[in-house]
Amino acid sequence: MGRAGVASLAGVEVLTELDACPRPADGTVVTIGAYDGVHLGHRALLARVRSMADQLGSAAAVVTFDRHPATVVRPGSAPPVLTDLAQKLELLATTGMDYAQVVRFDEARAGESAEQFVRELLVDCLAARAVVVGHDFHFGHQRRGNVPLLQAMGSEFGFDVLGISLVGDGDGPGAEAVSSTRIRRLLQAGDVAAAAALLGRPHEVRGTVVAGDRRGRDLGYPTANVVVPAEILLPADGIYAGWYVRPDASLHPTAISLGHRPTFHPDAHAPLLEAHLLDFDGDLYGERAAVRFVARLRGEERFDSVETLVAQIDADVVATRALLAPA
Repeated sequence: MGRAGVASLAGVEVLTELDACPRPADGTVVTIGAYDGVHLGHRALLARVRSMADQLGSAAAVVTFDRHPATVVRPGSAPPVLTDLAQKLELLATTGMDYAQVVRFDEARAGESAEQFVRELLVDCLAARAVVVGHDFHFGHQRRGNVPLLQAMGSEFGFDVLGISLVGDGDGPGAEAVSSTRIRRLLQAGDVAAAAALLGRPHEVRGTVVAGDRRGRDLGYPTANVVVPAEILLPADGIYAGWYVRPDASLHPTAISLGHRPTFHPDAHAPLLEAHLLDFDGDLYGERAAVRFVARLRGEERFDSVETLVAQIDADVVATRALLAPA
């Protein structure tokens, strides 16, 4: 029977309560961050953590948060997130970490000093021997914690600190850092292929299939209407080729419509995510779905007739099939 506040996920101990702190005898090499998206830049830093832990004979640990800290610190301008907590932990579980400490980020935590955070999480909880963060990392109340403060506290409590530069998307002088902010910009522009290159995977959103107006079925192209939580970032409105993942992990090639459906709903305020699974006939209502965006086919359009709309859907399905066909 597991300890309270501890869950195992693909070999990683996920810690959700400070009372469950492992305090490993050989210490940890630990990193801290929101890790939204667990993109290639994050993975490079986590690989560094794993390598250092192996060299020291210690465990590798990541400290992350149950929500994006900006939702508490500056809720009016907090960015939509690339992954919810469950997906983030699934992705972190593929990076070789031994521990993932999930910190509840609320107003009390936001008001905590950087020094208190270090003592409570890094020293008392994880027995840190080394801390690896981005060179511009900030934390604690009013973001007063930084690499120099970590280094000063490391001298006091016996851990080393490594602040590293963000990974770029190339080796030349024009290389741009891989960051969650940059990936959000690409998705908001509809460039899901470029976003996938930085994520190391297609952008995936998750939600529940609900009943719609069944118009897709009337047009000959039934769709699953997937309701995605408002805090998750959806790409720009448009038509996409992608994949639909069912709860049994089966993968289905899918033509995706994301937008306000101007042909039938010119006054719609909220976008709708509709997934047409190719060569599939079955009931999807009520199930949890994951939708992965591979390529953008075109922007959303308003059509003058149902016939021209159906002709365009025909072409979109052909394009989707070609894009997703095995090489």
